[in-house]
Amino acid sequence: MGRHKRKHNHAFRDEACKLVREQGYSAREAARQLGLPHNTFVELADGARTADVVSQEQEKELGDDPKVLRIRIKELEKRVQQLEMEKQILKKATAFFAQEQQT
Repeated sequence: MGRHKRKHNHAFRDEACKLVREQGYSAREAARQLGLPHNTFVELADGARTADVVSQEQEKELGDDPKVLRIRIKELEKRVQQLEMEKQILKKATAFFAQEQQT
């Protein structure tokens, strides 16, 4: 059988890493607690560390320049608006398919 990779969301990664950083678990113990193979847990932790580094670098790039921050805020507001629209479309599609299922 072929192997397939399961995607873990950011919240899961963060919580998994907290087991090691904040609660003193070893990587093997944390993997066992989460029901993951040790290698998968290590990859997960590496991905979380990489994400932390990237976010810190982005923070440094933004700095305290008000113009840069205003531009970034506008970009984020536009992204929020797009995501809200996508969420509404998904809600309508879910309602449509639920109604189709009943008939």
